[in-house]
Amino acid sequence: MTLEELKQLAQSFGFSDGGVVSIKNKNNQNNWGLERAGEQLNQWLNQGFHGSMGYMEKHGDMRFKPEKLLLEAKSVLVFRMDYLCENPDWEVLNNPDLAFISRYAQNRDYHKLIRSRLVKLAEQLKIILKKYFTYRPTADSAPIMEKPLAEQAGLGWIGKHTNLINSKSGSYFFLGCLITSLSYDDLVSQKEEGDMLSHCGSCTRCITICPTQAIIAPYQLDARRCISYLTIENKGPIPIEFRKPMGNRIYGCDDCQIICPWNKFAKPTQELGFESLRNLKAPRLLDLFSWSESEFLKKTEGSPIRRIGYESWIRNIAVALGNSKNSSKKTSENNSEILEKLTQKLLDPNLSDMVKEHVSWALFK
Repeated sequence: MTLEELKQLAQSFGFSDGGVVSIKNKNNQNNWGLERAGEQLNQWLNQGFHGSMGYMEKHGDMRFKPEKLLLEAKSVLVFRMDYLCENPDWEVLNNPDLAFISRYAQNRDYHKLIRSRLVKLAEQLKIILKKYFTYRPTADSAPIMEKPLAEQAGLGWIGKHTNLINSKSGSYFFLGCLITSLSYDDLVSQKEEGDMLSHCGSCTRCITICPTQAIIAPYQLDARRCISYLTIENKGPIPIEFRKPMGNRIYGCDDCQIICPWNKFAKPTQELGFESLRNLKAPRLLDLFSWSESEFLKKTEGSPIRRIGYESWIRNIAVALGNSKNSSKKTSENNSEILEKLTQKLLDPNLSDMVKEHVSWALFK
């Protein structure tokens, strides 16, 4: 089959685009691009930029050696799926009464959906190619360097904010991989080079807009400063120096994507499985803060938000309420209501000391 036929097949399963990467060359040498990405990863880890994400270090060279995930691996098929849904980003960010939640998390969880589609696609490939092969599907669910692979597969380039950018679709998409025992030649009849060159040019908007200056240099991210890391991956206290810059961002941060000029080409998702969870589009901070743990579990069912747990949820909202309380914007909630809710939460006997410290900070800052 041709690469174009593979892309058409991918589209029939809801993906926007697809490509193939050979793990080893004809001389059985490792993929040079993956080896280089692995070296950069190790440098990043050695600098401690991964923070408390110990799993990044734990998996070692497995991330850039797919054959350690599938012994028979010869190639990786990489696909992308758009997730953009209409949302008033700046309006929410500029309204201290509301909670900002990263766009991808406003939709239903993507992990199972994408893996399921990858399996169906692989089984269809067996029929088309009339060939048996082994495979392993991954969608941010196995230690593999999806972005460098996607770049090599011609799906875009890694921008200065370290996200993958596609010149026709921006950066609002998920990636999924199929590690297979098929060789490149088994899959496509002719070699086609994708566009791996960066088209960021002299633009530094993503670096300038980052609230915590987590993009310390082009293509270099210090996760310990990143609001996405602080609100999602970090299970401990949020450093005081980053609390005010967080503003009303309670789950993730899209600033570097919102400002990116290439996202004027971003396409709304056609995937019905990414049905928007409407209670998360532009919710009031105080409404979310009033949720009990059982309400949190119920109302985030089917959302990736659930995985951070109730404690991190309340911790994040407490910081946002502290910022809202001191906002000079006219749309700010009546401070007496915020003070009342924070005081009530501080008296909750089930609250951990770590979360109480954030509530206390919000109350007395």
